[in-house]
Amino acid sequence: MKAENRGGMRIKDRAEYDSKPKPLTMTKDQMVSDAVAAMCQKNYGSVMIVDAEDKVIGVVTERDVMRKIVNQGRDAKATQLHEIMTKEPRLAREDDDVVDWLRIMSNERFRRLPVVDADGRIKAVFTQGDFVSYTWPDLLNQARQMTRASVTRNFPTVLIGGGIMLYTLIMIIVISLVL
Repeated sequence: MKAENRGGMRIKDRAEYDSKPKPLTMTKDQMVSDAVAAMCQKNYGSVMIVDAEDKVIGVVTERDVMRKIVNQGRDAKATQLHEIMTKEPRLAREDDDVVDWLRIMSNERFRRLPVVDADGRIKAVFTQGDFVSYTWPDLLNQARQMTRASVTRNFPTVLIGGGIMLYTLIMIIVISLVL
């Protein structure tokens, strides 16, 4: 399933696309311990496994290390990345639609999306958080519109409720002044 752009915002049009740091890449024959050290040094949650042409062939995440190395008691210094990587990961193209990929990532439950150029070479890694930050302004606007519509539609009820609250407040003030 490919997320084609149907007129929405393209991934490469996102403000942070050009400023994103270069993805951490390694080859499949490198050791897991080397990947962990590099991920810790750069504070990255994943490493993209690439071939000689810089094309993504796999992904190794912190979760992979926890489940396939730590939990299984394997030696990270004796295990190559290809042994624990997710093979043939989902790849987005720079021209793909942001919202389509947010939906796909949510439905298929993965958090990191390698973004490649037209030649299939790694350009960036987007996370669900990157995509969610794009949708927040839209979600807030929708919430405002729904609230406005709800208040307008229920104006008589809001007016009566407001009147009762105002009357109660006035009565509390009057009673406290009298006592």
